[in-house]
Amino acid sequence: MTTTPPTFDSPLAAALFGRLTSREARTGVVGLGYVGLPLALEFARAGFAVVGIDVDPRKCDGINAGESHVDYVPAAEIAAFVNAGKLVAVTDIAAAESLDTISICVPTPLNKSRNPDLSYVTSATHAVKAHLRPGMLIVLESTTYPGTTEELVKNILEETGLKAGTDFFLAYSPERVDPALPGSALRPRVVGGLTSDCSALAAALYGAVVERIVHVSSLRAAEMTKLLENTFRAVNIGLVNEMALLCDRIGIDVWEIIEAAATKTSGFMPFFPGPGVGGHCVPIDPSYLSWKVREVGFDARFIELACQVNGSMPGHVVEKIAEALNECGKAIKGSKVLILGVAYKRNVSDIRESPSLQVMAMLLKKGALVSYHDPFVPQITGDQWPEGQQMHSVSYSETALRAADCVAILTDHTDFDYAAILSNAQVLIDTQNAIKTAAPTVFKLGAPNPTGNAGRKDG
Repeated sequence: MTTTPPTFDSPLAAALFGRLTSREARTGVVGLGYVGLPLALEFARAGFAVVGIDVDPRKCDGINAGESHVDYVPAAEIAAFVNAGKLVAVTDIAAAESLDTISICVPTPLNKSRNPDLSYVTSATHAVKAHLRPGMLIVLESTTYPGTTEELVKNILEETGLKAGTDFFLAYSPERVDPALPGSALRPRVVGGLTSDCSALAAALYGAVVERIVHVSSLRAAEMTKLLENTFRAVNIGLVNEMALLCDRIGIDVWEIIEAAATKTSGFMPFFPGPGVGGHCVPIDPSYLSWKVREVGFDARFIELACQVNGSMPGHVVEKIAEALNECGKAIKGSKVLILGVAYKRNVSDIRESPSLQVMAMLLKKGALVSYHDPFVPQITGDQWPEGQQMHSVSYSETALRAADCVAILTDHTDFDYAAILSNAQVLIDTQNAIKTAAPTVFKLGAPNPTGNAGRKDG
C-alpha cells in the first residue's frame, strides 16, 4: 500500500520532506537524558545521522565512548551507532548549523513556589536560535502548559527575522517514555504543528521511528494531550490514596478492595496507593495545568485536590512508622529506620520527585537514625533531596534488617528478598503491598494494623 505524499505550501517544506523520507536529513536532539538519549537512538536506528547535544560533557564523553547513563538504554546499542558514524554527542550547540531537524528534550521542573520553570526550554531555544537557518524543523518534546511552543519558543526563534511556518517549521510532540518499559519511546506519537506544513514534517520525522502518528489540530492541543495523560494518572492515584487512608481509618484492607474491584470487566481500571507520586511527569504535569488555567480565571479544584492528597502521603507514611514503633514502646527519635527503595518506581534508578526522599527527610527531622538500601541508587547527592546531605546505600543483609528498629518498603524492587525481609525485620512498614501474608510485625498502608505484639523485642 502506497501513501500519497502531502502537498506543501512552502518549497522549503517540500525539500525537507524529501530528505526526511530518503533519510538524508541530519537530525539533532537537544538534551540527552531519559527522553533525549532513547530518541537519538531511535533516529539512528531509522537510518538518520544523529547529533546529540547536551551541556553535560560527562554525558557526551560517555556516549561517544559507547557508555550509557540511562538504565533502559543498552550501552552496546550506543556503541554500535557511534562506531557506525550514525551518532555523535557534543556540547557545542554550533553543531546545530548542519542539522535539518532539532528535537528539544530538556527538563521542565517546578520552581520552589511549585510554578512552572521553563528556564531550560528558554535556554535551549536561545541556543538553537543562534544557529537557526531556513528550512529547519524544530520540535519541542518537553512537557509544558498549552501555549509554550507558540508563545515562548516561536517568539524566541522569530527574533532571527525568520518566520515560523514559512522560513522554518515548528511542532510539538510530547514524549511518552516510561523508564520501566524498554521501547516505550516507540509508543504512538501525538503531533501538532503551527501550520499544516509543520505538522506534516513532524509526522514524517517521527513516523520514521513509530508505527502510528496521531495528528491534532494545533500546538496547544498537542501540549494539552500530554497534560491530560498524566493528570488522569495523578487524579486516579489521588483517589486511591484517599481510599487507602479511609480504609486504614475504618479497618478495611484497601488492597483486597482493589483486587476485588479489578475483576469488573469494564468501567474500572485499577490504580494502587503508595507513599506518594514521583518521577518527572505525574507530580509535575498537573501543576503546569492548574497554573496555566488560573491565568484564564479557572479554578482546577479537582486536580489541585488530587495533588494535595498525593503530596500528603509521605507524611502519612511517617505517621504509620511512628505508630508501629509506638506499638513496640519506641519513639521515632533515636530509632534506627531502614528504608528499602528510594527510586520513584520499581526497578529504575530515577529519584526525581521521589516520595521516599520526602519520607526520609521527615524522619531525619524527627530525630530518627535513617539509612537506606536501593540496588539501583548507590548514593544520593546533597542536591537531590530535601535534607541536602549525601547518603550511600547500605549493604543489604539479614544482619542489617535485624539491626533496624523499623524497616519500611517504599519502592518494591523485584530484587528484594521479601521472605527474608519478613523473617528478619523487627517491625515492617509495607507501603506497596509487597508482603502478601499477614503477620504481627507487618503494618500496611491502607490496611488494619496487625493484632497482637507488633514486633519482636529480642533485638
